[in-house]
Amino acid sequence: MAASLGQIIPERRTGDESLPEGATLLHFWQWMGSDLVSNALRGAFGEYLVALAVGAADKVQEEWAPYDVRSPDGIRIEVKTSGYIQTWQQQTLSTPRFGIGKSYAWNNETGTFSPAPQRSAEVYVFCLHHHKDQDTINPLDLSQWTFYILPTATLDRMAGDQKGIGIGGLERIAAQRVSYDGLCQAIRTAYNEGQSTSNGNTEL
Repeated sequence: MAASLGQIIPERRTGDESLPEGATLLHFWQWMGSDLVSNALRGAFGEYLVALAVGAADKVQEEWAPYDVRSPDGIRIEVKTSGYIQTWQQQTLSTPRFGIGKSYAWNNETGTFSPAPQRSAEVYVFCLHHHKDQDTINPLDLSQWTFYILPTATLDRMAGDQKGIGIGGLERIAAQRVSYDGLCQAIRTAYNEGQSTSNGNTEL
């Protein structure tokens, strides 16, 4: 039997790498990554904002990691993003909702899943793009964002096996609400709180 293939560690690129027709990798990034209001890219942008806040943006995103961001001091962070405005034509504003379901965690080193579904991070950050005016929406304007932070232990205790949560639910379980400037400290506070939180289960 052939030996299994090892993990590939992605290289951080510059954007100057050459492509055909005089293009560069930067042109590809502009082509595929300019619509920050779309659900997929808004989610990735939310993860990047969290990485910036905790000083982890100099790394390369690990797409298959069981959490989205790891701070330099080792805090495992799950990032969820939602907003009121979508790229497509809307009749009304969307109702923001975040996925919080447990999942089987993939281990890049062993190439295996965890034996049971779980929440693998220690802190959850819910990034709400709260802006509601389509004419002035700009995800690069950080004043248009609000962040809700919770220790995962609190989410496990209060939400159990729930798969989703809205803004009202986050407020009912006292998620810390901050702007971008307070994000890093809020994550550290939630991490410290989570270390002493016991398990339980209360439906929201």
